[in-house]
Amino acid sequence: MKVYWHRDLPPLEAVALSEHTIEADSLHVAGTLANQELWDRCASDLAGGIERRLAQEGARLGGQCAHVLDEHIDEKHDPARDEAWLHGRYTYVLYR
Repeated sequence: MKVYWHRDLPPLEAVALSEHTIEADSLHVAGTLANQELWDRCASDLAGGIERRLAQEGARLGGQCAHVLDEHIDEKHDPARDEAWLHGRYTYVLYR
């Protein structure tokens, strides 16, 4: 399934089916995400995870492409395990 991000628009002939919200988490890393390399690693993992989730949801709902309208990414931390990760929430329109 093709994913169009923000300003990239789906084809003119695409028919909007519905708007949805999807969430995903990145891998967990030790400590915090203060290190740019760890942040980048988590951001890359989150992006890959959301692409997979969008493909799964699109197939389940009968869509052929999705247009991501909005994203909100938060840094999460579990002090008991001393782990950090990114959590993303994405709003998208599914098209056929």
